[in-house]
Amino acid sequence: MDKNDVVLKPRNTAGNDEPDVNGGGEEIRDQVAGFMEAWGIPGVAPFAFCIFFSKLVAYTFLYCLPFYISHKVIGGEYLSDLTVRMLSSLFDVSEVFGGILAGHISDHLDARAITASSFMYCAIPALFLYHAYGSISLFCNAAPMIATSLFLNRPYALITTAISANLGTHGSLKGNSRALATVTGIIDETGSVGAAIRPHLTGCLSSRSLDSVFIMLMVAALIAGLLLTKLVIAEVKVKLRTRSSSSLEESLI
Repeated sequence: MDKNDVVLKPRNTAGNDEPDVNGGGEEIRDQVAGFMEAWGIPGVAPFAFCIFFSKLVAYTFLYCLPFYISHKVIGGEYLSDLTVRMLSSLFDVSEVFGGILAGHISDHLDARAITASSFMYCAIPALFLYHAYGSISLFCNAAPMIATSLFLNRPYALITTAISANLGTHGSLKGNSRALATVTGIIDETGSVGAAIRPHLTGCLSSRSLDSVFIMLMVAALIAGLLLTKLVIAEVKVKLRTRSSSSLEESLI
């Protein structure tokens, strides 16, 4: 082993049957991981940047929605302030149901990463439909907005849960709560950076056109989903392996 490798020895040396979704990794000492050492742990960088793009998309759409609706001609006219507030509140209410739906699907399938990435991919056409057809009528504006809220807002919290759970079961971190806390903090705060640059990035793009803002949102959602690909593949392999074992047992019976 190279002397520069990060080494962690878990307190619990019991075997871990969970799939290595983080790309394999070195064992590390049971101590507080330094900032650069934590970045060197396999899986931290892609997970952190996934949260970066997820929060960038969610926060941009959430905070820019009232301004966008109030300056958009919908059904041939500008909406009143009351209607704008009602539509914006509808987006927030739909977010609650999106969280329940994402959690239910995740628990039912026992596949957090697959659920989260699927939601991010589904948010892309929802964003496109909202921007392209949201001006036709009030219904055409509300329907894709609700779909966008369902798919967009809660999955980034689900992604954070999936990441923490898989890092917690990874052999290199098991039993080392201090190292896990450092890694979790890095991932969460990287997402906060994505939310923080939102006003500057959105301001620069909106000065050109709103089309640029929506293109940015769709590209960021796509990148967030793609960054979960490795974890998704690992979950699919586990599902196939489990199904294969079940089929073999049934055939023996």
